[in-house]
Amino acid sequence: MKAIIIGAGRGSRLRHLTDEIPKTLVHVLGRPMLDAILEALAAGGFSRKDVVFICGYRKEVIQEAYPDLTYVENRDWERNNILLSLLCAREHLAEGFVSTYADIVYRPAIVADLVRSPHDLTLACDTDWRRRYIGRSEHPETDAEKLRVEGDRVVEISRRIPSELATGEFIGVMKASAAGAATLTRAFDEAQARFAGREFREGRSFERAYLLDMLQHMLEGGTAIHKVDTHGGYMEIDTLQDAASAERWWRGE
Repeated sequence: MKAIIIGAGRGSRLRHLTDEIPKTLVHVLGRPMLDAILEALAAGGFSRKDVVFICGYRKEVIQEAYPDLTYVENRDWERNNILLSLLCAREHLAEGFVSTYADIVYRPAIVADLVRSPHDLTLACDTDWRRRYIGRSEHPETDAEKLRVEGDRVVEISRRIPSELATGEFIGVMKASAAGAATLTRAFDEAQARFAGREFREGRSFERAYLLDMLQHMLEGGTAIHKVDTHGGYMEIDTLQDAASAERWWRGE
């Protein structure tokens, strides 16, 4: 099983902080976000030789700083999105994987919980998600990747879920067993054949699709997806406002 870090994009909403470095190298809580992610992955049993980083913007900076990672380049990162970026690492997915966004900080225990999940596809869900959106004007909770669940089974994932109906927020970390990876890649191939160059979901083209778009597509096709919970212990750093709020969020304020 591999760990896949999806980190090809620039993170333009962090403005000057990403002029010279990829978003994942922005310092949060005193260190690059990538260091915290690697620590969390290690708690799930992933050493650096198990980590595949999907790079794009300023790839040379991260490759020089972290030469012990395996790199896959998303050469079209300016024109695609998270879903196609993940599939750039397709050759590393077959034996199962834990994937993670690159602009987040989260408790290491979350990865350990995902790895222990007996299910083929499992998402990490923050049940304390709304606290971080109070006063978050540059990234409002309408942008949150919200989940609805029944028991531990996900029944919907979408930004359009009304906040009061959401169980929590998908934090961008998921586990796929070998069988789950095969289900995901098969669904991707079928959707690409049908929707390439066309609108896929919620006004987005297939090429600009998010991972949650594919997950919802799979749910509607009958695929079982489960979740594990964290009550806080997670934050996304997407804007300068987020970066300024990080220490307060992490303290639980």
